[in-house]
Amino acid sequence: MNYVLVTTAKNEEALIRNVLESVGSQTHPPRRWVIVDDGSSDATPSLIEDYASRYTWIDFIKNPPQTERTFARKANAVNKALERVEELEYEVIGNLDADVSFEADYMEHLLKHFAENPNLGVAGTPFTEAGGYDSTKDSFEGENYVAGPCQLFRRSCWQDIGGYTPNAAGGVDWIAVMTARMRGWKVQCFPEKRFHHHRPMGTAIKSPLAAMFSYGMKDYYLGGSPIWQIFRVAFRMMKRPYIFGGLALLFGYSWAALTRVRRPVSPELMRYHRADQMKKLKAILRSLLGRKQISRFSLSKESRKIS
Repeated sequence: MNYVLVTTAKNEEALIRNVLESVGSQTHPPRRWVIVDDGSSDATPSLIEDYASRYTWIDFIKNPPQTERTFARKANAVNKALERVEELEYEVIGNLDADVSFEADYMEHLLKHFAENPNLGVAGTPFTEAGGYDSTKDSFEGENYVAGPCQLFRRSCWQDIGGYTPNAAGGVDWIAVMTARMRGWKVQCFPEKRFHHHRPMGTAIKSPLAAMFSYGMKDYYLGGSPIWQIFRVAFRMMKRPYIFGGLALLFGYSWAALTRVRRPVSPELMRYHRADQMKKLKAILRSLLGRKQISRFSLSKESRKIS
C-alpha cells in the first residue's frame, strides 16, 4: 500500500532528528512526506533541508514566523499540506509529530493491518516516554484509541471525517479519532510495537502542572463526563506529581465549566464520548467488585461485554 506523511514543526532543533532518521530508515518508505516548518526561529529548517536533499520524497514547506502557537494552526497546516499530494495515488495518510521515533519496520507493520482489514480507518501503536511511561499501562484510552503524535488514517476515512477540525485549544487528533469511531470505522492501537515520544505529552510550551490544568480544560470542552472526571482525578493523584497533578486536572475542568469554554464537538459526539466513558467506568467497577484485574489497554473490550 502507498502512504503519505505530514509533519508540522516549530523550533524542534533538539528533537526533530529522531523522526527524520526514523522515517528515513523505513523498510517501506512513504510516497511523499510533507514537512511544514511553522515559522521556526532555531535550526529546524536547515535540518529539514539537509534530509530533504537526501530523500526525494520529502517535500519541505517553510512558513513565515508567527508569534502564536495553537493547535488550530497545526490542523490548518496538516490539511493544507495534504493539498500538495492530492494528485498522488495513495491509500493511507499519516500524521507524525516532530518529536517521535520508531523502528525501521514500523510503517510496514501498520500498513499490513490496513491491507488485511478494509474497515480499519485509523491505526497506530501505544507509545513510551521517559521515566518508564507506557500508554498500555498508564492510560485508560485503550486499544480503540490512537494517540495524536503518530496517527495513520485510511484515506477514505480521513475524507469521511473531514480531516482535522481546527481548534485553537487542542484536541484535534482526539476529535478525528472519535468521529471515525462514531461513524463506524474501526480504530485500532496495535500493541506489538511502540513509538517513543521524546517530550512528555502537552509540555511543548507548558510546565507539567500547567499541562495538567490544560488537560482538565480539554476534558471539559471535548465533552467528557463529570463523573468520569472525578475518577480520572483520583487516578491522577496516584501518579507523579501525585495530589498536585490531580488538583491541577480538577481545577482545569472546573475552570472550563465555570467559564463555559466553547465546546468544538457536536452534541452527537459528546453523547457518544460520554457513553463510552460510562461503559469503561462500569467495567472498572465490576472488576474491582469482583476482585478481578483487567488490563487498562483492553478496557474497551471489557466495556463491550457490558453494553
